[in-house]
Amino acid sequence: MTLLSLFPQCQDLQAQVEAILQLLQQEPNLRSQQDGSIVQASLRKAIAPTFEIVFAGAFSAGKSMLINALLERELLYSAEGHATGTECKIAFAKTGEERVVLTFLSEVEVREQVQALSQLIGQVAPMNINQPEALKQLQTLALTVIEKEGGKSKSKRAKDADALNLLLEGFTNNRDRISSTANATYSMEQFGFDNLKKAADYARRGANSAVLKRVEYYCNHPLLQDGNVIIDTPGIDAPIKKDAALTFEKIEHPDTSAVVFVLKTAATGEMTSEETELSEKMQGNAGIRDRVFYVFNRIDETWTNDQLRDRLNHTISSQFRNSSKIYKTSGLLGFYGSQLKNTSISDRFGLDSVFAESVKSVGGEEGTPQFVNEFNSYCLVSGKLDITKFPIPYSVLETNVKNEKYVRLLSHSGIGLINQLIKDSGIEEFRTAITRYLTTEKRPLLFADLADDLQPICIALRQSYLEAWLKLESQPRDIEAIKSQELQKLSQDLKQIGDRLREHIAQEVNVSVASDRNELLEADYLKLKTKMVRRLDELIVSFSVAMVHQRAQASHRRNSVVPVMGILTEGFYFLANELEDVLVECSRELIANFFQNMIEQIKKADYYRELYRLLGNDGETESYLQSVMVKASEALVNEAKTECDRYVRERPTFYADGTVGFWQLQQTLQQACRGYDYQSMIESEPAIRQLLKLDFEYKVKDTVIRTFRQTINQTLNTHLLGGADKQADKILQQYDRAREYLAQTLEKEAQSKVDNNRRLQSEVKQNIDVYNAAVSNINQCLEAMQLTRKKLPIISESDLLIPTAIAETIEADSSIVDEVEDTEEE
Repeated sequence: MTLLSLFPQCQDLQAQVEAILQLLQQEPNLRSQQDGSIVQASLRKAIAPTFEIVFAGAFSAGKSMLINALLERELLYSAEGHATGTECKIAFAKTGEERVVLTFLSEVEVREQVQALSQLIGQVAPMNINQPEALKQLQTLALTVIEKEGGKSKSKRAKDADALNLLLEGFTNNRDRISSTANATYSMEQFGFDNLKKAADYARRGANSAVLKRVEYYCNHPLLQDGNVIIDTPGIDAPIKKDAALTFEKIEHPDTSAVVFVLKTAATGEMTSEETELSEKMQGNAGIRDRVFYVFNRIDETWTNDQLRDRLNHTISSQFRNSSKIYKTSGLLGFYGSQLKNTSISDRFGLDSVFAESVKSVGGEEGTPQFVNEFNSYCLVSGKLDITKFPIPYSVLETNVKNEKYVRLLSHSGIGLINQLIKDSGIEEFRTAITRYLTTEKRPLLFADLADDLQPICIALRQSYLEAWLKLESQPRDIEAIKSQELQKLSQDLKQIGDRLREHIAQEVNVSVASDRNELLEADYLKLKTKMVRRLDELIVSFSVAMVHQRAQASHRRNSVVPVMGILTEGFYFLANELEDVLVECSRELIANFFQNMIEQIKKADYYRELYRLLGNDGETESYLQSVMVKASEALVNEAKTECDRYVRERPTFYADGTVGFWQLQQTLQQACRGYDYQSMIESEPAIRQLLKLDFEYKVKDTVIRTFRQTINQTLNTHLLGGADKQADKILQQYDRAREYLAQTLEKEAQSKVDNNRRLQSEVKQNIDVYNAAVSNINQCLEAMQLTRKKLPIISESDLLIPTAIAETIEADSSIVDEVEDTEEE
């Protein structure tokens, strides 16, 4: 039966949940706080037609045997140490419609597995697996390894060799069904099987199982109803890593709904690294959540080993103390115990039927099935069996033949012993628990998870709608009342605008001056530094003695001879004045760019727009900033002129004895003073350039690196901060003008606010109606699931009635209307 047929109240569940998530998306403030993807994941699980229960764990942990025991049918292949990449799916089928679908590995995949397993046992696989002789030779080598190791279950190498042997046998036997690169799929009818048991018997044979990629069983079993699908996966520690990866991928897949984690800690005493990794992967899948059944299988191995039992109990108490779904089982004893109920002394309690394949004579002696060994150990060695209820007859003790002991034990105690075996195996407890979960608890718990995930979103939406409704409900509905309210808070509005302007200017100064984070200002100052350095280089390179000689002569027309120091003097004046022109130009540009950028930022601010709304203009804010710009520019230009005027004076080190500069000065003077004519000066031009460069390079570097940036900072700081306070006060003083202007526009604004409030309130009410409709339908579904305590909160009519005390409080807060409008604008 489907979910809708069982619970018609839930037929529109998906649409109702999506309606709530859509409401969440319309609320920017809530959208960033609530995660709708979690709800979507839990919704998919709640309404999904299938519920996949993945059995995962190490190979040889007993997953397949546990599934067989759970369904009390021998469907899956189960053998000690058999490592296969086969994924098995078991789904529901109606009576008379049971079937099996088999999908084979491709030849490419078989070759990859042959090579991987051959490498594990130290053998070289043939490149072409279609050579019968090569395969037979490799198979012989695998059997030799098994024999040397003492049996196929005696070591990991022997288990790998057995897996290789089965793979080669399966490939040989099914060669006509295996395609080169594709995975061929066959129905059981194509094999000539007319019932599920025959098809399952075929798939369960080790050689066949080894070459199957996927087996799909469709069985008539009550546990599989309501879309329950059991998935048996490859071992997480399978020797072929590609096979192991299939399980980890399945654990992380969103379709996985629950996990039966089969651990073999009872046999090993501790968790393996692969088991730990699998546990972490499960925690990362939101589709699994707490739906994990931890099954410690092969518990019978602890019955004869106190150390193993203690280590198992320690592992459970230390690492699984927060888990409620913990079970200890012996899948082997539990499954075959259930099969013995249909046997009797006539078939030697299954030796001639259930275990016929295992007891075939080898060299004249009967083989002993693994179950028979474990059964005998349970009865005679483990101490688990109460011998006062099930005394051991002497006839059992007098024989050493294991199969004979087995038959005599069951002949003596019969069905009572079988029932006790099944009970001690833990299988009944596990089957009862998982059956109860899948048939009665699963749906309500999935819906409870959905309700839990929806709860914080619904609470947040409800609170948001109520707050918005109550704020709008508390606003004046009368135009005159709104006008009065606006005029009452006019003075406060003007003060807030002035304060925000002052804060904005202070922030700009702080960014530019204190932290040097104004990118535009930094770029302009870098341009200033570059221009100063470049201009000095140009002036030194183009410096002409002839030009300054002519200037010196023009100042003293009576004399035809010019002193060398006069040439230097004219050079100092020339360089200082030229550099001053550059610094002044850059200073003006820098200040203009800084103020223009700041004015643009201020004009984009919301408080600037609000100022226009209240005054009809900006209260002379822009003209104030323009005037400050002029003053700051003039001040910085004066500082630039003062800075470059000082360039005319030589640095003290220019005449310091023993310095390079002083030595250069002496050499230049001596060279230029050898004659009185103009030519001697021309010959000294390179030396004079070098003297000027030595002095002016230090001066310019000191300006652009050390002093002038601080001058800019101080200029901006002085002119902006003090003036900002005055402009803020000036805005506040325009109350009368603002009141007069606002009175002209307030009638229209008041009507607009009333209309806007009504529109906003109508939108909120529409959202509330959508919310209530969705929540009410979801709650009906939860009630049908008997999850009354999980019901989601609705918004009742009484919730929308604003209490008097709250109304007075909200009405006193004159900023509420603007907050609602600002939110709407955003």
